[in-house]
Amino acid sequence: MELAEITKQLKTVLDSLLTEHPQKKNSIFVIGCSSSEIAGGKIGKNSSEEIGQAVFKTAYSYLSKKGLYLACQCCEHLNRALVVEEECAEKYSLELVSVVPHLHGGGAFATAAYKGFKNPVVVERVKASAGIDIGDVLIGMHLKDVAVPVHPEQKTIGEAHVVAAWCRPKLIGGERARYEIT
Repeated sequence: MELAEITKQLKTVLDSLLTEHPQKKNSIFVIGCSSSEIAGGKIGKNSSEEIGQAVFKTAYSYLSKKGLYLACQCCEHLNRALVVEEECAEKYSLELVSVVPHLHGGGAFATAAYKGFKNPVVVERVKASAGIDIGDVLIGMHLKDVAVPVHPEQKTIGEAHVVAAWCRPKLIGGERARYEIT
């Protein structure tokens, strides 16, 4: 699959999610990405630096223009830690961990993020307001408590299955609660 087509598909998914569910400026947007799955291989077995870089560059550029922080999930070998800009970690008091992702220990996407961010750091977890899971890499642990799944019209990026999510506040209070001003 051509890198241009992969980036076009990613932009389509980002447009779809953020048009329907706009996010507040400085919110965290998490992406989990298997370059192996995008290339049509088995997760963790066909890592592609080129695909990882294409997805990172596209997402970082797009989300930065929207005023959102990108959090790039590492693979399970790094306990799904995330690469973020240091500014994001400081703003949200995120706990840093000591590791440098590489192609077969973190994945192509996280490695591209570590090399591509201005001041990259790795954190243990985030509570993102929205995100995209490319290749069934399980980003749910990094979303706020009430994640609402979105099945975009663009169902794949390359050969990888895609699902997205946005998060809403919890509805609390029981039968006497109101959720809209009347």
